[in-house]
Amino acid sequence: MTAPAILASDLLVEGAPAVDSARVGFSHIGERPHTKHLLVRTSDGVSLAVCDAGSRTAVHTVVFLHGLCLDQSSWERQISYLLRRYGRSVRVISYDHRGHGSSAAAPMDTYRIDQLADDLAQVLTALHVTGPLTLVGHSMGGMTALAYLARPAAERPVEPQGLVLVATAAGKLAARGLARLLATPAPAALIGLIRHTPEHALHALVGPVCATLSRWRRHGRSTTLAATVLAALATTPMATAVGFLPGLRAHNQYATLATIHARTVVISGGADPLTPPSHAAEMSAGIYGADHVHVPLAGHMLPQQAPHVINDAIRRTIAQHRRHEPLSARRLGMRALAYPRALPPKKPNNCSNTHSMINPVCDWLRAR
Repeated sequence: MTAPAILASDLLVEGAPAVDSARVGFSHIGERPHTKHLLVRTSDGVSLAVCDAGSRTAVHTVVFLHGLCLDQSSWERQISYLLRRYGRSVRVISYDHRGHGSSAAAPMDTYRIDQLADDLAQVLTALHVTGPLTLVGHSMGGMTALAYLARPAAERPVEPQGLVLVATAAGKLAARGLARLLATPAPAALIGLIRHTPEHALHALVGPVCATLSRWRRHGRSTTLAATVLAALATTPMATAVGFLPGLRAHNQYATLATIHARTVVISGGADPLTPPSHAAEMSAGIYGADHVHVPLAGHMLPQQAPHVINDAIRRTIAQHRRHEPLSARRLGMRALAYPRALPPKKPNNCSNTHSMINPVCDWLRAR
């Protein structure tokens, strides 16, 4: 393990699966690869909304795994970067987890990290992914990647050569930060409410979360952050938001870390109340040769707050033929000077910007 590369504040920016061919659509811009919008039907009958940009013959494939209460649009900046930089030589795949975005809902008892890992395996199989692969996971998506790597080799259709873990953890979520709420009786109580009285569950959830957020005042924005809770809950089914809580509390992949051979970059934010940097330090210490990149003033939503940091990490995992050198804080810092202190806000879409504002909220839900 190398010492964490610390990035300056200038980096911050506020059965077998089947493909439903009837739902495939195409788009094409310039020299970029075609993007196929399709549904992958899992062995338990859940349809997952997938975007597949590129060819099976591409030199490298990158698969994005989003966090709880988010969807694949949270990777918009990273996907645009890869398509712009590599064009047809890299295949880019993103999808919505079950119960999220445009994917179908599923029984609450399937909202588990190990089930998400199984979904990932089925997506890779359905899309015939072979050859060099990088998994990029944010928060719950990072936990999904670790759970996939914990599966027996025979149950991993593709062995990733690259791994980027963003604001995530190998376990102990209920022991640190805001996610300590997972250790309370609240998750079980909320699940009971969801199953019997959804309307009451909504009110039961919003009150405590807003109260907790008010104690995490930052730059005088606590009121705004609390107000965004309702927006988050409006775009994510309550059964999804609450259903994953027990699985997040039980998540423990520390034993998996030593078995990982992929080129790994772990990225943490110093102002992340959901997955504090100590989680990243433990993962980078446990994964042989892993790099730890730390952005002191970033919060939990690193894909939006420091997109270029993640882009650089992905680029390094793609460049497998190059010598593996430790991430250079100096080099990254110099590169960051080309970026403005804050990227101009983008018009909100179905999820991306709404959730980037919502980060402490949904992320409270997902850190559980």
